[in-house]
Amino acid sequence: MASSKLHALWNHPAGPKTIHFWAPTFKWGISIANVADFAIPPEKLSYPQQIVVAVSGVIWSRYGVVIIPKNWNLISVNLAMAGTGMYQLSRKIRHDYYNQEEADVAEE
Repeated sequence: MASSKLHALWNHPAGPKTIHFWAPTFKWGISIANVADFAIPPEKLSYPQQIVVAVSGVIWSRYGVVIIPKNWNLISVNLAMAGTGMYQLSRKIRHDYYNQEEADVAEE
């Protein structure tokens, strides 16, 4: 049973013998690095970098849904990229704009 599932995965059109498997697999490194960056202070985050991560995640998640055969690795890694990018952007925006407003109110 396990050997037939392994054989089916190996010979799948989006399986490990194709770039369609390995390209999204390497993108997991970007998502994991973005999760590791949750620990760094928001002032060290980059707007351009996080915008690119979030937008590319959204765009490629959509693309991963419409291609046939569905590449679940592509869909899931890009959902993770979109989620982590949006979270990091929200941290940066809250730090840059909302904390500044609170500081301005405290000075008055």
